[in-house]
Amino acid sequence: MVETAPDSGISVSMTDQKSMNWLLFSLMTVAFWGLYGIFLHKGAMGMGDPQFGRYKAFLVVGIAYFLVAVLAPLVLLKASGASLAMPAKGFWWALIAGTVGAVGALGVLLAFGAGGKPPAVMSIIFAGAPIVNAVVALAMHPPAGGLGSLRWQFILGILLAAVGGCLVTMYKDPKPPGERTEQKSS
Repeated sequence: MVETAPDSGISVSMTDQKSMNWLLFSLMTVAFWGLYGIFLHKGAMGMGDPQFGRYKAFLVVGIAYFLVAVLAPLVLLKASGASLAMPAKGFWWALIAGTVGAVGALGVLLAFGAGGKPPAVMSIIFAGAPIVNAVVALAMHPPAGGLGSLRWQFILGILLAAVGGCLVTMYKDPKPPGERTEQKSS
């Protein structure tokens, strides 16, 4: 798509204008999802209900999803005059995506309820999720040259994500001064 830039008379490709937007939106998601577990835990604890506070917090998360993921796109689609028609294939894949996202959010709460702390739970999730993403994406869309055509840097990245998740989880909290063990020379 080519547009004329306002007051310039210069034609600019929309793909040129948006070429780095994906990175900005990705970083936005990193920031918001990085806050998600911490805020969700605070919300669950703030419910003042040790038995059902997590479920109440998840209900409120659902309300937030409704506001952001249902009403906002409806307003944007209507404002732009877009059709609300959806092909079945796209509808079902999007519904599956929403379902796995919601079940994942529920898993976060269940992990907290089982004694997991936000630094450990979220480190495991954010290190493990890219690994799952890479494996499933490769299974669904194998590279033209087969798995042997994967670059070593990609494999190393997967391994580093796993090691990084383990290290952050294992060493997430510094020990209080009274619990530190110092080696003494004999």
